[in-house]
Amino acid sequence: MNCAEAEIMLHALLDGELDAGHAREAEAHAAGCAGCAEKLAAFRAMRAAMAGADLKQKTPASLRARIEAALPATAAPAAASARTSAAVLPLRPSRRSFFSGFGTGAVLSGALAAGLMLTVFHNDQDQAIANDVVSAHIRSLQANHLTDVETSDQHTVKPWFDGKVDVAPPVIDLTAQGFTLLGGRLDYIAGEPVASVVYRRRKHIINLFVAQHLGAAHAAITARSVQGYNVRHWSEQGLEFWAVSDLDGEELGEFVGKISAALRPGAPS
Repeated sequence: MNCAEAEIMLHALLDGELDAGHAREAEAHAAGCAGCAEKLAAFRAMRAAMAGADLKQKTPASLRARIEAALPATAAPAAASARTSAAVLPLRPSRRSFFSGFGTGAVLSGALAAGLMLTVFHNDQDQAIANDVVSAHIRSLQANHLTDVETSDQHTVKPWFDGKVDVAPPVIDLTAQGFTLLGGRLDYIAGEPVASVVYRRRKHIINLFVAQHLGAAHAAITARSVQGYNVRHWSEQGLEFWAVSDLDGEELGEFVGKISAALRPGAPS
């Protein structure tokens, strides 16, 4: 491991994204390299400083007053009875109507809270998976880690995965369209075995991870960037797909579009 590779691994080490073997490898390199040991110490000090700093902002009391002042005034009491000129007290809501309204509000609030929690959970889950696929991509770039079966023959790569993963990952040959099929690899994301189909665009490697449950289902393609790598995630035909590369976002989007088009009924496999 050289220092350039180690610097990337040190960030993943601090974030707990490395498996035990690669974590030991990164720590061993830092132990024998004064420059990387200094960087690791600086990264740890920065992480500790940010964790210990009081970065929360307290809402000022003046904001509450401004919000209350902006709220509409309470509706006026009911008009006096037409039968008498005497003033009448406003009608008081019954206990039943009060608790009925309270119950309805509680149900609506609970539903909104559940929806919000589900959205946050999915976002957190997807971000954790995105971090894992990027870490797996970085590991694959090390010597002799890229492919377990090295061939551009899709009919050799696809059956190689039989018995190794729970799904039959589609292997699409896009060589004629500028994305060369290099082979396949068995990898692990969140402790589960997943298939990785490997492509190359010029000098850029693309890992396409395929599994049955690998994050929340997304019919539309979602895009994000993690540690400088572009990541695309989508669901199709009951499978989850994660594509990651240092290829620019537009070209990675082109790759994903071609894979998705090839998966549609009637397209050649």
